[in-house]
Amino acid sequence: MRTSVVAGVDIGSSAIRAAAIDRDGHVVATSTSIPQTEGNSAASAEIDPAVWLRRLGGVLADLGDNLTVRALCIGGQGPTTVAASGERALTYRYPAGAHDIPVLQHAAQAEVLLGRFGEQAQPRLMWDFLLSRLGGASGVQSVWPTMDPMPGFGTPVPVGASVGVSSGVHGIPPGITLVPGANDAFLTLWGCAIDTPGLGFDPGGRSGGLGVAVATGAHRVPTEYSLPSHVPGVQIVGGPVASHGAMLEWWAGVAGRRIPDLIDSAAAVPPGSHGVIVLPFLEGERAPRWEPGLRAEMTGLGPDTDTAVVTRALLESTAYGLAHIAASLADQGVELDRVVCSGSPSRSDLWTSIKASVLGVPIDVPECTHMAAYGAALGAGSSLGWWPLPGEGRAGDWPTPGVRTLDPSPSPVYEEGLRRFISLGDAAAARLGEYSRADREAGRLVQ
Repeated sequence: MRTSVVAGVDIGSSAIRAAAIDRDGHVVATSTSIPQTEGNSAASAEIDPAVWLRRLGGVLADLGDNLTVRALCIGGQGPTTVAASGERALTYRYPAGAHDIPVLQHAAQAEVLLGRFGEQAQPRLMWDFLLSRLGGASGVQSVWPTMDPMPGFGTPVPVGASVGVSSGVHGIPPGITLVPGANDAFLTLWGCAIDTPGLGFDPGGRSGGLGVAVATGAHRVPTEYSLPSHVPGVQIVGGPVASHGAMLEWWAGVAGRRIPDLIDSAAAVPPGSHGVIVLPFLEGERAPRWEPGLRAEMTGLGPDTDTAVVTRALLESTAYGLAHIAASLADQGVELDRVVCSGSPSRSDLWTSIKASVLGVPIDVPECTHMAAYGAALGAGSSLGWWPLPGEGRAGDWPTPGVRTLDPSPSPVYEEGLRRFISLGDAAAARLGEYSRADREAGRLVQ
């Protein structure tokens, strides 16, 4: 007997993930594609959209043969802008999109595409482009509730609304309702039910970040980075980071060891990593400093420092990065009571428990780690009337997976580590400013 489900797909920076859920919101199946390197630049700043289309059918088929997928919703990494003609996609790593405001990132990316390929390269959001190639309407732009549509990106349609049915191309069976999703941050907060002030989330993945729910208008937003929640009257403040998961991937390559093995070795290292501190700015820093020119650093290395110590320091650095955002929010009166962590980092109890202890709050880990895909599946179900569209329901109107909770074990060592982490980051940012000023002055002297 076949099970009727809706499916959500998350196009990530390193893989495509899918989740199928039933009418009660139970996760029936999940799948993950192989890493996406084919057709991409070395830094994945530019991507051939055909790679996504080639992989979509496989990741959906891997959900299983005994499922009837009634609706499919796609979302993913952002800001990512695609030329409607299909030549190229520019991701958030593209230098022209290095802004802390997503709309400005899209605008910069669109300008590059139009300049390179001409008027036929009309800008589109990633998921809108992909759905148009599967049989959905072309020329549309999915819009999250309360947000303004972007000029030139197509006719606005709500996230969760149907834009047509699949035509049977690219390995996707025909007759499936096609639904536009949103940026993975929106989909993750939706799937994790971040709908009550004080709740926060870290989506994990190669980047990560911290978003905290507040009552709309109750606080002055500390940065211009703010997301409307799927629940009216709630907004999310905080911001993404650039390289938390990517730092561990880089270190695994340097050390020549598997990430799980490195994390296992770090469990034997005491909190504080023997004084080693890492600034995880491998691809710059986003929240809370928004300094794309910063780069990663390690300090406190000694002759006895081994791979386990550095790994533990890397794990602690990602927690310090989240705590730095939390501290910036706390200065504005934003309270953090609890955090939901998802993505591949949440599979490690050590990594997650370090985050809980540094943040000083309990962390919930969903049974489904693909929470951006789960949020996309909610969008697919909304198109069928299973649940309200985002922005049209109240807290608790949508299902969410079960969670297990890791409680914090605060330590003065972590308090000192956070203080050093912020101080070292401030010093690095100051040096970056000095270098920039020296370069400008040198340029004036040459002229």
